[in-house]
Amino acid sequence: MLELYQFELSHFSEKVRLILDYKGLAYRKIEVVPGMGQLDLFRMSGQRQVPVLKDGGKIISDSTAIALYLDKTYPDRPIIPTNPQQKANCLLLEQWADSSIGIKGRSILLESLKNSNLRTSILPAGTPDILRNLVGSIPREAIDVLGLGLGLTPDSIRAAKAEMHRSLESICLLLAQNSCDYLTGDTPTLADLTVAGLSLLIKIPDGPYLNIADNLKGKGIPGFADNPDYDLFFTWRDKLYADFRKPHKPDMNNSGTATAPTTIAID
Repeated sequence: MLELYQFELSHFSEKVRLILDYKGLAYRKIEVVPGMGQLDLFRMSGQRQVPVLKDGGKIISDSTAIALYLDKTYPDRPIIPTNPQQKANCLLLEQWADSSIGIKGRSILLESLKNSNLRTSILPAGTPDILRNLVGSIPREAIDVLGLGLGLTPDSIRAAKAEMHRSLESICLLLAQNSCDYLTGDTPTLADLTVAGLSLLIKIPDGPYLNIADNLKGKGIPGFADNPDYDLFFTWRDKLYADFRKPHKPDMNNSGTATAPTTIAID
């Protein structure tokens, strides 16, 4: 069976999960715990970032490389159009979404991580309590310092927000003008699945798709998730999920009982 090394709330992991579900491929999720888990991932794949796909003896990292591998190896329900113009539009949209919605979404999320409950809630379920408590106790000021260390100044975060607004406005305009339900043709492509999956951090889908606390579902970044100007986009995205994303199956412990995500409160 395919194995996906991931973080549950990684939007690039979600991009791959959506592709796997659309293609109807069975896979097992392996949550990568920060620290030692990332070292194990590095030993296996040569890098610490998720997602990483393992298919037998093959190891594929990077969400785009994984998508192209899956489409070539498992050609049923293709996600790359054969029509040259549609293929070009699909690949351009996917590349644009990775760098705009994907990268800028990660920058914008940092500001929201000043909420300690949100910080601990996005950690993988297997994160040791000592690390979870340490992450939860980080002062808000330290998050600002961390952001500066990553080059995320207040000006860069404002610029990322402005670009995200332009991105969502552009997708809404494209959807409003399309005569079909998808971005580049009559069926979903890599472009659709990328744009939908990468919007995870902007607004979490309100459905049984993720192994997270129920009170996180449907939540998102203020100014985006609750902006009526983007209703068309989120309605489109949620229909794509309803049509193709498979419900999460609870992990089972040794006694055969389903494990539940930690309940948190978000201000």
